Amino acid sequence: MIRTAHTAVNRTALGATGLALLLTGSWLAGTDRTVARQLPAWWPNTGKNAVLLEPGRLAQLRSEGWWTPTVTATAIGLAVLFACWALGQVRPRSGRRMALPSPGCTVRPRALAEALTARADAVPGVARTRARVLPRRGRRLEMELRVWLDPDTSPDAVLPALRAVTAEAEGAAAPYTTHTRLRLSAASHRAPHVR
Repeated sequence: MIRTAHTAVNRTALGATGLALLLTGSWLAGTDRTVARQLPAWWPNTGKNAVLLEPGRLAQLRSEGWWTPTVTATAIGLAVLFACWALGQVRPRSGRRMALPSPGCTVRPRALAEALTARADAVPGVARTRARVLPRRGRRLEMELRVWLDPDTSPDAVLPALRAVTAEAEGAAAPYTTHTRLRLSAASHRAPHVR
């Protein structure tokens, strides 16, 4: 529902911007003499040096007490509106909630990733982990688990326990279909440098 509303707002804003640009471009195209001759009779005649507001009319409007505050407030309002809209586009999607089979139960993908990280960190031989849970279309999840092993720890020694942890996370994410990617790396043997 939230995703549908988000898409509707995006399409409406894009359509309104496109319509405004189309109308402005059409009006400006009418200022060219070769184009103006081919326009229909009902098209407003813009003339050779046409402007949106004549200088005299603009000076008259500026002398009115309401003109300047109205134009300023409109410009600021539109700038804030488009800034909020743009920030909403780059916001990570992991903050949304995923519905679970029990009525009224939801979970955030980030909370699921934190639980997966904590469970994987508890496996003996694991130095540290990082997990990401990414919701996809159609009740699908992508789980990425990056594991750094302690020095001299064999991947075969920790792999069964890590498989059990990811299976538990996949079960907790039901009814979502999950695709889990596990990446193992060895922790560095280097000693810290002293200066």
